[in-house]
Amino acid sequence: MTFQDITYEVRPEGVARITIDRPDKYNAFRGQTVEELITAFQKAGWDRNIGVIVLTGAGDKAFCTGGDQSAHDGQYDGRGTIGLPVEELQGLIRDVPKVVIARVNGFAIGGGNVLATVCDLTIASDKAQFGQVGPKVGSVDPGFGTAYLSRIVGEKRAREIWYMCRRYTAAEALAMGLVNAVVPHGELDAEVDRWCAELLERSPTALALAKRSFNADTESIRGISSLGMAALSLYYDTDESKEGGNAFREKRKPDFRGVLNRRK
Repeated sequence: MTFQDITYEVRPEGVARITIDRPDKYNAFRGQTVEELITAFQKAGWDRNIGVIVLTGAGDKAFCTGGDQSAHDGQYDGRGTIGLPVEELQGLIRDVPKVVIARVNGFAIGGGNVLATVCDLTIASDKAQFGQVGPKVGSVDPGFGTAYLSRIVGEKRAREIWYMCRRYTAAEALAMGLVNAVVPHGELDAEVDRWCAELLERSPTALALAKRSFNADTESIRGISSLGMAALSLYYDTDESKEGGNAFREKRKPDFRGVLNRRK
């Protein structure tokens, strides 16, 4: 298959590298991007010749910055519950019987931060930044991006991340348990390769069983996500949510409370 928004590479040693290739958009994803990612993960996930999957973004600036607000005048393109099949992608990253490493080379913001969160392991450049923006732009991830995040960094910190929409350095992300390792930017590929090499020496079946076992403890979040995404699709049709997206594109502060007051 020929991809437009991503690149797919299989290395001889058994590593599949999936790269979001939209550097001009800070590797933000549109519907087509997510569908191509799903296809790539399905292809790599059940290929017996592949032992590890690496997810990353093209260029040096961004891993992924979430949904592309500029696509279709800021409206997602009707794919999936919220206009993007992100539920399917997040679930697939968890479901594939291979270890998935997020190689975070820059900004991991919004939906990009969620993708890094749901990957099995995260290795970051010291130039990487993490954070959420949902409540600033009239959005939220009401599933793995919130509930699963709290399992990783703790309830108080997860609430801070979502409520305050601050950015965190790679060192701060490491301290809170959001990433596994931080290395100088120029050493990122070498470090990822080292982790891949170690994983390729492990029993594939044992790793798959371990992954299933870890996932079992948080599998109920999938149901929460399905319900939450249905509610989110309704929220996206409100003036309040639209104000967030409009303000982002117009480079101004949103007036959420003004919108709510106008409805009275």
